[in-house]
Amino acid sequence: MKLFLPLLLPLLFYQHLWSPALADTCPKDCTCQVQDSIFCFSRKDTKMPNEVPTTTKNLYVFKNGIESLSQEDFLELESLEMLDLSQNKLIELPDRVFEPLSSLQNLDLSANQIVHISKDSFAGLEHLERLYLYSNLIESIHPAAFDGLQQLLELKLQGNKLTIMPALKMRHLLLLDLRFNSIPSPGPNDLQTPKLESLKLGGLGLSSLNEELLGSFKNLHELDISNNQLTTFPGVLREARGLVTLSLAGNPMGPVKWEYFEKLSELQELDISNLSLQGLPETLTQLFPHLQRLTVAENPFNCLCNLAWFPSWLRIKEIQLGRTEETRCHFPPFNSGKVLERLAHREFGCPITTTVTTRTVKTTAVPPAPVTSLPSTTQAVLPAKPSDNPSTETDNDSPPPTPSTSIDPDLRSNFCPPNICLNRGTCWLDNKGRLECICLPGTSGRYCEKEEDPIPHEEPTEVPELEITATVTSSSILLDLQRYIAMRPHIRGVKLTYKKLSGPDKRAKHLNLPAYYLEYTLRGLQPNSTYSVCASPLGEPGDVDRVCIETQTVSQQLTPTGARLEDPKLTTMLIPAVAILLLLVLVAVAVGVACYMNKNKSKGHLDLECDPSQLELEGRNNGVLPEKQEIISCPSTTQNGGLDFEVPLMQDNCTANNNKNSLKPSYF
Repeated sequence: MKLFLPLLLPLLFYQHLWSPALADTCPKDCTCQVQDSIFCFSRKDTKMPNEVPTTTKNLYVFKNGIESLSQEDFLELESLEMLDLSQNKLIELPDRVFEPLSSLQNLDLSANQIVHISKDSFAGLEHLERLYLYSNLIESIHPAAFDGLQQLLELKLQGNKLTIMPALKMRHLLLLDLRFNSIPSPGPNDLQTPKLESLKLGGLGLSSLNEELLGSFKNLHELDISNNQLTTFPGVLREARGLVTLSLAGNPMGPVKWEYFEKLSELQELDISNLSLQGLPETLTQLFPHLQRLTVAENPFNCLCNLAWFPSWLRIKEIQLGRTEETRCHFPPFNSGKVLERLAHREFGCPITTTVTTRTVKTTAVPPAPVTSLPSTTQAVLPAKPSDNPSTETDNDSPPPTPSTSIDPDLRSNFCPPNICLNRGTCWLDNKGRLECICLPGTSGRYCEKEEDPIPHEEPTEVPELEITATVTSSSILLDLQRYIAMRPHIRGVKLTYKKLSGPDKRAKHLNLPAYYLEYTLRGLQPNSTYSVCASPLGEPGDVDRVCIETQTVSQQLTPTGARLEDPKLTTMLIPAVAILLLLVLVAVAVGVACYMNKNKSKGHLDLECDPSQLELEGRNNGVLPEKQEIISCPSTTQNGGLDFEVPLMQDNCTANNNKNSLKPSYF
């Protein structure tokens, strides 16, 4: 008996859920597995379900095709607390249509086709706490439409067509989402919501923010001002010590000044995507000690040694990198296109560092050897130290430090790895155990990787028509800069400027390439889009000796199965494969016909050469074909207009729901 008890308990519980009384009260085409909850998913009915039990507390009627509502649909449902009408075809909300629902706390009307919100659309909902109206077609809202919703905690209006936002006087409101509308920046009179904790103003096209408004929110924890036209870091944010989540992505702010973040030490989530960042300072590790999620996608990162700390920092601190696949290196070429987080330390090109122990350093005090004691060949190869600013280099720049001689020369040859210095540079180990390269005349850089042509060349009298050529795919442009650089042998590098000429985002992105980059690939581009690419000498004004081309990325071709075909060679490979597949199908059909004919000849006796599984294919499995089982899945999330995925309101029977023990999902 003890062995069967664990098996009997689930059966008894299942029988209790599916009691005849519960089954009899469940509306048609709906499921009622959970007590007090009814799920009507994909009913394909334009009307609300009939005969809903009066004791129902949670009613999910999403993706049904409902076109209209009336008060009669909700009579005697005073106990209803949750109503999900998302993903239907509602165009309007009749006045006082929800008035019978006196206990309603959560109302989801997202992803419908509602155009206008009237004064009495939500009359009678005095206890409403969450109202979701995102992803509709709302163009106007009556100024008094929300006056009766004094207990409202969350209001989501993103992804509509609003041009004017009514003034909100809600003392309990905690979350307000206005993203992807066309409303101006709200001021203190527009949002009288003193307890607001989450404000989302992304995608509004704002060129400035009302700093008086932002400064009035003493409990603001989350702020999204992404995808606007902000050219400077809002000054009020420098004192926003309580911010936990901040998104600045997609604003033309120019170079980020990290000192602006010094007082934002409580940040746990930061999004600085698409800000034309070429690197990240290692001081990030001290700026955000509580960081849990960082998003830096769509930035043209220069993956050299100064960024080698980043992947290991993410792993050690267990920081989640958002949009990992869109966070890639742009240069140097050997790292171009690689996912930044997956690069090993050795792939950043850092020199091999060593520590000189006490047993390898001479203990006697030996004065440093004078410069004249170095071999004459060594003295001749000491170049002038290159300046950080190429436009201000002069002959009076200070020379590089003289290599230290207080370390045994044998140690230098042992600790300097071979080929660390390029172009016949000389490797030295200083007193602190650091490596440096002494470069030959005509070369410079940390590893002597830059070559300068000492022989002057006359400028050509005629510039070829095509100084830059491009090879395009659906997501990249390969630039051939060889001719452009060859005609300008004295330039220190090439400044590339590229921007998308089609679509909403036409901001230019800038890259600085050394002069020995004869080819460079722009990656992460949009298919079937026109791009302008300009090249100019590094360190010169942008309009001096500038050469531009326009090119268009190819469109992505889809096969019948949805696979992308971009390379014509792939087609030539598929044709023989398809031919072989068709041949195999024809052979199989021929064998099946032969088996069928042999079977008829044997008058019911199965030929041993035929496949026994043919009996099932002919429908002879006990004379009955298997029935198709209908699977009712949990409500899926939707994504509209570039918005992030929205979590539907509480669903008790969905294991993926983060709030399955509460009817009040958190606003974080």
